[in-house]
Amino acid sequence: MAKSAVQPPPAAERIRAVVRAIPLGQVAGYGDVARRAGLPGRARLAAHVLSANEDPTLPWHRVVRSDGRIAFPAGSDGFIEQSRRLRAEGVVVLHGRVRMPPRPAFDMDAEIWG
Repeated sequence: MAKSAVQPPPAAERIRAVVRAIPLGQVAGYGDVARRAGLPGRARLAAHVLSANEDPTLPWHRVVRSDGRIAFPAGSDGFIEQSRRLRAEGVVVLHGRVRMPPRPAFDMDAEIWG
């Protein structure tokens, strides 16, 4: 009987797992999320997965552009909601931008894979 290789979870599932592992009050860039999900260079895929999200418990608001900017157009409903959620967690949002950690402030791999 041949052994079958264990397949990794689909990319979208891995991206969502990484987003769930971002601690309250912290942020990560789309590229960092993709890299931690084992998808280096796929920041746009991470953004696409989050834009299609229908899970209200997913902390999508903790993901921003690599320079700390909120990706939604300024003043849009998404921009306002993301800013509100981040501020509610104690994240300082100034002019649509947050301060990015100089290095990962948490070990997502340990959070996800133990």
